[in-house]
Amino acid sequence: MIRNNGMRHLALTVRDVDRTKAFYERVFGMKVVWQPDPENVYLSSGCDNLALHRGDGGDPSAQHLDHLGFVLSSISDVEAAWQWAQAEHLEVAKPLRRHRDGSVSFYIRDPDGNVVQVLYEPTISQQRIVS
Repeated sequence: MIRNNGMRHLALTVRDVDRTKAFYERVFGMKVVWQPDPENVYLSSGCDNLALHRGDGGDPSAQHLDHLGFVLSSISDVEAAWQWAQAEHLEVAKPLRRHRDGSVSFYIRDPDGNVVQVLYEPTISQQRIVS
């Protein structure tokens, strides 16, 4: 077993780095922590790292990602985010849904079609990262 502190990094291949960077900044409040060149950027919400690398997002030889997720603190936060996403005309992959385990989520797509889950999950949403 590899000891770890949980998933904190994800990398996506995107067609337009600036457009996708703007999406994650506007929709999730992520900040640029490093942009070594126009082809690559690294963003964070404070406890994670999202890398965007320019490439052909439709390349069938590239690894496929099912979805990535952002955990919210409460059901009401997810419901408010759902209302905001609709008002912002974000592309919805799956609408707001209450799950049998008590979680609540919806899925949207970023500009390259990557599926992003917005989620309240009872066992992890209340966890706080301590540095």
